[in-house]
Amino acid sequence: MMRPVQLCAPLLSLTLAASAAFAQEDDDARRLEEAQLVFLGEVHDNPAHHARQAELVAEIKPVALVFEMLTNEQAAQIHPEHLDDQEALAELLDWEASGWPDFSMYYPIFQAAGEAAIFGAAMPREEARRVRDEPLDKVFGPSSGFYGLDEALPAEEQAEREALQMAAHCDALPAEMLPVMVGIQRLRDARLAETALEALSMHGAPVVVITGNGHARTDWGAPALVRMAAPEVPVAALGQGETGRGAPDGRFDLLEEAEAVERDDPCAAFESPEPPAN
Repeated sequence: MMRPVQLCAPLLSLTLAASAAFAQEDDDARRLEEAQLVFLGEVHDNPAHHARQAELVAEIKPVALVFEMLTNEQAAQIHPEHLDDQEALAELLDWEASGWPDFSMYYPIFQAAGEAAIFGAAMPREEARRVRDEPLDKVFGPSSGFYGLDEALPAEEQAEREALQMAAHCDALPAEMLPVMVGIQRLRDARLAETALEALSMHGAPVVVITGNGHARTDWGAPALVRMAAPEVPVAALGQGETGRGAPDGRFDLLEEAEAVERDDPCAAFESPEPPAN
């Protein structure tokens, strides 16, 4: 007689796997629900990542929303009535001149924000230029010590960060520029962390931060600096990868992936043209 357990074992395995998947989803949802600051990472030109951010913003219902892409001045101009018109909002923010991907990707996030207060955490270009000649703590200002900007990074981390900057710039950066680029990245992380904490102190929780994966990583991005400055504040960070291209660098509380975007070779502009034929 055939043993029933032989038929049931695969079904049992599927049931256990499904239960584990549901349990993981519950754990993920709980992390987002319990956090006062939620960092939602992205690959900037991936529409699916922005769609997921908009979906999560609608679910989390933050009282404040921080954008890496906006300056304080831009954010201050936004009022609830502006969120009903995509073209008018893009014009108000002068988005076309900003260098960020098409506004149509970001607009659903603004719509999902509802009446949430909007904050901008973009670092002015003048501030970035100062990194060449001034120490980070002087560039950032009096609160720099809260975010570790008054200290050098450990040598191993500095080297890893410089290697990532070199790779991100197609191995075309002069070696002397690498510490400058790392310094700018640290300043941007600190500005995101400080703006998120400011939004939290002004409006309460939850606060959502829209930013690139590099700034959302929990090991040395803005979430790590929040924990340094305000360890009592619960933080969660989502990193978003692309299918077939692996997870984003660094650590995150949650990881998801979406279909990859087809792109031109970003390093083509750095390649030397072939010499003319004789």
